[in-house]
Order: sequence, then structure tokens, then C-alpha cells
Amino acid sequence: QVQLLESGGGLVEAGGSLRLSCAASGSIFSINHMGWYRQAPGKQRESVALITSGGSTNYADSVKGRFTISRDNAKNTAYLQMNSLKSEDTAVYYCYTITRLGSEYWGQGTQVTVPS
Repeated sequence: QVQLLESGGGLVEAGGSLRLSCAASGSIFSINHMGWYRQAPGKQRESVALITSGGSTNYADSVKGRFTISRDNAKNTAYLQMNSLKSEDTAVYYCYTITRLGSEYWGQGTQVTVPS
């Protein structure tokens, strides 16, 4: 079992920045990939960013050049640095991990609000 705890969400003006954190605990030795999804009201869940155990990254087109995903394996924590935020980035952001056995674990979500 892996537990994920997100933090860092909040209200920020358009053009501002936030950094989300995702701290993992439990069976951390099994963690492989880590990433972030988001879901806005009335919209489907959207993959935002992914980082593999080797450090390779992948981003949704909508956030490329503005968001950066990183991980600190010593702290068992993943980060999502979000710059140049737009109103359309408003959503609940969920951290997830995929273990080496293929299991998925999700955090409880953190709200990011960028007023239009």
C-alpha cells in the first residue's frame, strides 16, 4: 500500500505560480512512475504530467512550457511547479503513482483556483 498526500493548492491570480507537492509513504520501495491529473467541474479528468522512475517526463499540451514535474526520491516526494497560471487551469489536482507491480494509488486531491 502507498499513501499519497498532496499539498500546495490555493487561490492565485492569473499569471501567478504555485507548487504542488505529493508526499508518498507506506510501501515506497514499490513506487515507479508518479504523476498528476486534474479535473475541472463538468469536465473529464485530464492527465497533466508524468515522471518516470528514471526521470523522463511527459506533459499535456495545454501545460507544456508552463508546468514542470520533478521528484525527490530521497524525500519520496513529487512536485508540480505551475507558472503562468490561467483560469482554465482551475481544477482539483490529484497526485498518483504506479508501482512496479502495476498498482495505482491516488491522493485526495488539492484545489487550484485561478479566477478569470
